[in-house]
Amino acid sequence: MGKTTQRDQASGHSRRKLLRAGALLVLGGAVTPLTGCDLFDRDDQPPPPPDPLRPMVDESLTLAAAYQSSATAHPELAARLNPIAEAHTAHARELARVLGVALPSTAPAAPTTAPAANPAGALAALRALEKTAQQSATAACAAAPAERAALLGSIVAARATHQEALK
Repeated sequence: MGKTTQRDQASGHSRRKLLRAGALLVLGGAVTPLTGCDLFDRDDQPPPPPDPLRPMVDESLTLAAAYQSSATAHPELAARLNPIAEAHTAHARELARVLGVALPSTAPAAPTTAPAANPAGALAALRALEKTAQQSATAACAAAPAERAALLGSIVAARATHQEALK
């Protein structure tokens, strides 16, 4: 026992070294599949917060729905309101593309208030919505990184233009 043969000395490998290497290979093979299951990979970092521009997507879709609702209630305004509704939908699509999110597959919830009974009231209500939306887009633009400022600036400008188109 404990004696090595001449053959073992020539190669420099002892039986003990070979058994140890084999055991490590077996253990390594058993541990490797477990690492793929996150058993040993404990990442206690919280998920990143949602993108602050995500509400802009919903806001644009809500504006589009408000315009569509008013156009349905007042067909005489449809030619005037439908292009603005389409612009808000395009803004939502572009914001979603930039953020890397999908647009909701369902239409946004209907506006909380029904369109005004008369066309003038409907236009005034849409102007008020546009003014509020322009203010939120302006705040988002001021806080956004440079690569998003141009898109947000164009949305702010469009919302200002929509207010004028509704007069």
